[in-house]
Amino acid sequence: MAESEIKQVVSGTRVGAVMDNLRERIASRSLMPGARVPSIRAMTETLGVSKSTVVEAYDRLVAEGVIGARRGSGFFVSGHAPPLALADLGPSLDREVDPLWLTRQSLETGTKVLKPGCGWMPASWLPEEGVRRALRAVARDPQSPLAEYASPYGLPALRQQLSWRLAQHGVEAPPEQIVLTDGGTHALDLVCRFLLEPGDTVLIDDPCYFNFQALLRAHRARIVGVPYTPSGPDLAAFERALVEHRPRLYVTNSAIHNPTGATLAPAVAHRVLKLAGEHDLLIVEDDIFADFEEEAAPRLAAFDGLARVVSIGSFSKTLSAAVRCGYIAARPEWIEPLIDLKLATSFGNGQLAASVVHRLLVDGAYRRHLESMRAKLADAMGDTLRRLGAAGLDVWTRPRGGMFAWACLPDGLDAADVARHALSGGVVFAPGNVFSASQSAAGFLRFNVSQCNRPKVYETLQRAMDAAAVSKTRTREPARV
Repeated sequence: MAESEIKQVVSGTRVGAVMDNLRERIASRSLMPGARVPSIRAMTETLGVSKSTVVEAYDRLVAEGVIGARRGSGFFVSGHAPPLALADLGPSLDREVDPLWLTRQSLETGTKVLKPGCGWMPASWLPEEGVRRALRAVARDPQSPLAEYASPYGLPALRQQLSWRLAQHGVEAPPEQIVLTDGGTHALDLVCRFLLEPGDTVLIDDPCYFNFQALLRAHRARIVGVPYTPSGPDLAAFERALVEHRPRLYVTNSAIHNPTGATLAPAVAHRVLKLAGEHDLLIVEDDIFADFEEEAAPRLAAFDGLARVVSIGSFSKTLSAAVRCGYIAARPEWIEPLIDLKLATSFGNGQLAASVVHRLLVDGAYRRHLESMRAKLADAMGDTLRRLGAAGLDVWTRPRGGMFAWACLPDGLDAADVARHALSGGVVFAPGNVFSASQSAAGFLRFNVSQCNRPKVYETLQRAMDAAAVSKTRTREPARV
């Protein structure tokens, strides 16, 4: 029998289960090179298998070079840590509903595939012609630095404009407290590099934007989810998490929460900040959806004055995903070390992108685009919620703006199963557990209302729900003898 066949046979046995358990711990960095492996007795009790099963599993892992034995000391992880694979660090998900794979599907597939589960608006809803005009204007301007690196802080004129825009939301951030980045993800990555050490605990909303989880795992952080309500995080659960886990950081959206569309209530914001002060918690407030609002919601950064809150944002959702431009607004003494990290990891940010964004902000094109976009989104939200209700889904809360609706499937259907059936029909949905650290959102789907204007979306949704219902019934049927 070939070696690959032997491994396949072993993997389906109790011995294989013990081996897989240790491999997963090593892959997820729970056991690092040189760390002591649980004793044979401890593993026997943990997995409920016999001592001889664990002994055989450990012997096989020693033979493979995964662990090593030291006389009188036990077993230890061998070699170096394997290359980082984010899929190994989170909950085990089928490839069809894994968030990073879904993102790839949405980015790589053409227009024939509908994407109500993606996180961006159709290109036709964005100011492409305005971006082209801004590009031409920047290219014609002899003062535009088209061949030079950006200054460490980023384009001064854009930081001044961002300072003014943040003030409209009550966030006082002078230009010298603002650092430009290549988008919101770059901003969050820099903040995590600055504030976190491997093993630090970070609180996130449950559910939350799935890439928060992926990025935090890349930084070797320990993630703890806090249930989210229509007015913000569950305060009792939030306080318990602070006491039990002593987290370093809390990452959230305050305005137009992703994926639920909820908005933080002022009373909840004040309580969150009071608890943060009592437990020495720092907060990253991702404000990427600020411009979707008709009326500004409360901002943690405004109440806090950027004392323990860092505000980040970008224009990828409202202006152009191709023009990568974001920012960090933080307390004054953090700016210089953040700039050092920015220079060390990227040597700066896109000067051309910053110039284009600045042009669009100051010539009135962006303001006019926002007015049109909000009107389109309001119409799309109403139409989508009506259609979802007709299909039997229960919308969790009616968003005050933005593009996301969070809806619960009827009859206890599993969203991953629905998404899997829909994918074969050329429609990409976003199942709830993609966004849930606790995997407690199995019955939910996130809908992007700007991508839900085709009848095929709802036709496919209905067929997928019907197929998932059949699958559910079959699994409940007793086996026939």
